[in-house]
Parts: sequence; structure tokens; C-alpha cells
Amino acid sequence: MKASRSWLFFAIITTVFWGVWGALIEVPQKAGFPPTLGYIVWAFTMIPCALVAMYLIDWKIETDKRSVFLGSAIGLLGAGGQLLLFEALLQGTAYIIFPFISLYPILTILLSVVILKEKTNLLKWIGIGTALVAIYFLSYQEPGSSDSRGYLWLVLSLFVFVAWGLQAYVMKFSNETMKAESIFFYMAVTALVLSPFAWWMTDFSQPINWGFKGPYLAALVHVLNSVGALMLVYALRYGKAIIVVPLTGLAPVITIVLSLILYSVMPGSMLMIGLVFAVVAIAILSF
Repeated sequence: MKASRSWLFFAIITTVFWGVWGALIEVPQKAGFPPTLGYIVWAFTMIPCALVAMYLIDWKIETDKRSVFLGSAIGLLGAGGQLLLFEALLQGTAYIIFPFISLYPILTILLSVVILKEKTNLLKWIGIGTALVAIYFLSYQEPGSSDSRGYLWLVLSLFVFVAWGLQAYVMKFSNETMKAESIFFYMAVTALVLSPFAWWMTDFSQPINWGFKGPYLAALVHVLNSVGALMLVYALRYGKAIIVVPLTGLAPVITIVLSLILYSVMPGSMLMIGLVFAVVAIAILSF
């Protein structure tokens, strides 16, 4: 595989795996296994992926201060953002929060263009813009009956937006001086370090399913997320962040298609608009 196109291979794997993960993530949750405990399970599924990554580089990860700082920062921004999202959803409404947070690639693109001086042609810029529009519509949630309480949800959502946008940028920046495998190792470590916070955030007053459809099924689902994250690090090693991040952000396309097949859920007009924009964006960015 040519290095010039290998980014696309890894980006497609990330998009597909995250899309399947998105379609299945609600199964253990609806069976009575809360998402905060799902986070802990996800953190542990990072371990086998990290072991495989370390094996590929003969267990020789970078341990200098700069590498430890950058790798840990990437992990904390990603996993920390996930924990903040849990709290934001308790305070606010999903149909506002998800479309807002989904546009985090805008921050990644801005930082990559201004600081990393990434460039591309006009056609690709059209594809990037189309992808951002698609991501917004694909993340749309139907309004529910819950009301937002105060403005804490907005602050938390803003932090998640910045954290995830900055994470992708730092991941690309770190790939210039670090092995992708080392980056993922530190991502796995920080995810585990933050696990006690997820445990603390769990409402144990509610019944929790500890059977197969609980932590065990959650592990099978969340390992898709972990593999996708590892592939994203590789995609950003070989590709430009301004293209890779919007492309992988189109994972909801897979989620919607699988949800239609598995749950017979017909997408609404907003999602259909997103699907159309997504198809166009994928065609342009993959060209």
C-alpha cells in the first residue's frame, strides 16, 4: 500500500468501526448497563489494542517528557471530553448538544491550517465543507420532553467541543515526532486513569445489568471504538488532519444505515439531508 493513500485505508476503517459502534452502543445501555460503566469497559478494551500496537514496535515506546506529555494530553482531551459529555447530557438536551459538539472538526481544521500550515486543493475544501454540513445534520437528535437546566450544559458542551477539536490537532502534531503506537499507549493509560471518575458518576441507585448483556456485551461493542481510535492515529500519521477528521466524522452514516436494518428505524428529514451531504463529501474526500 502506498503511503500517500494509506491514510484513506485507516480512515475508512475508523469510520466503519465507529459507525457500527454507534449503532450497537445503545444495546447494553437499553439492557440496563449505564454509559458511565460503559466508559470503564471501553477503557479496558483499549488494553488489548495497546498491546498489539506496542508489539508492532517491539515494545519500544517513547518515554521522554515531551512524548509523555503529548500522549497523555491526547488521552485526557478525548476521554475527559467523554466524561464531560455525560454530565452535559444530564444538564441539557441531546438535540442541541450533539449537533454543536459534532462540529469540533472545525477547530481541528482551523488549528491545522494556521499552525501546521496544511493545505489542499479547492475540490477538497468543498468536500471538507460538505462533510461539516453533513456531520451537523447527521448528529441531529429529535427534541425530547426534557428541558435544559441552567447554562452549565452549554459550558460543558463548549469544553467538549474544544477538547475533541484540540485532541485531533495534537494527535496530528504529535505524529511528527512520536510513533503512532506510543500515542495510542498513552491514550489507553489516561483512559484507565479517568475510570474512577466514571465510576463516581454512576447512579448505583438504579438497577444495573451485570449479566452478559451488561459489561460483556458492552466490551464486544466498545472494542470497535478502541480499534477505530487506533486506526485514527495511523490515519493522522499519513494524512492531513483537515481531511482525515471530517471524513471520520461521517461515521453516523454507517450508524444510520445499520439502525435502519437492525431496528427498522426510518431516518427523519434532517438525517436524510445529512446522508445526501455525506455521500457527496465521502466521494470528494476519497477521490
